[in-house]
Amino acid sequence: MPLVKMSPLLQKARQEGYAVGSFSVANMEMVLGVLKAVEETKSPAIIQIAEVRLNHSPLELIGPLMVAAAKASSVPVAVHFDHGKTTEKIKQALEIGFTSVMLDGSHLPFEENARITAETKQLASEYDADCEGEIGCVGGSEDGSEDIAINCTSPVQALEFYEKTGVDALAVAIGNAHGNYKQAPKLRFDILEETAGLVKAPLVLHGGTGILPDDFKKCIKLGINKINIATATFDSVEQSVREAYAAQAIKGYYDLQTAEVEGAYRNAMKHIEIFGCANKA
Repeated sequence: MPLVKMSPLLQKARQEGYAVGSFSVANMEMVLGVLKAVEETKSPAIIQIAEVRLNHSPLELIGPLMVAAAKASSVPVAVHFDHGKTTEKIKQALEIGFTSVMLDGSHLPFEENARITAETKQLASEYDADCEGEIGCVGGSEDGSEDIAINCTSPVQALEFYEKTGVDALAVAIGNAHGNYKQAPKLRFDILEETAGLVKAPLVLHGGTGILPDDFKKCIKLGINKINIATATFDSVEQSVREAYAAQAIKGYYDLQTAEVEGAYRNAMKHIEIFGCANKA
């Protein structure tokens, strides 16, 4: 199956009432684990990396690997540049072959966020790629280094933002946050439902780690079609490696690699079941 754009995956999900998992990866083992899960379950998928992760996973190295893996997959896979901070890195991702990008202006005043998102949408279109925007502010930060307060999305502003930018997907803030939650979040389903009724673009839920399965399913029912999973993947990989060492199953490097792949695989399988995207490829 060829590398695909994000928008047809999300439009199909919107029509049929499920969500596509967008799994953050940091190395080849995570990519292999996610793709093993989506191929086994015949699920569409998105693999992504955020700009804050590039100090550990340089874009010029991880990016071509992600694109090559998507091209080799037997199911449709989009490759997404998440939470872009600079036009320079977004353009680099597009040059590498990423099929969607996001410049995160959610922390900026509304007009500035709309302006730079519209510019990013135009840049992405020059590469025949999609663009995601964000309105409202999801709590925490992508790498856990900042404690950013949640600022829930205004449905009316979300519509105005969509009309000004023409984004292919719109991330909303409904009480969700990046990183691990201290307790299950109290999501604003009323805001989600109203926003979904106004905005034609598929909606995106960031900060998926730790949200309860029933809450995920309710979000999907009310209009979420892309769910970002990052921290859960990293935690699952770490846990898998720790378990393998505790079981004395690691005798050398390739056993370590196998444990990493297994951790990413288990996490993806868990979320594919919740999101209802199995057999939707």
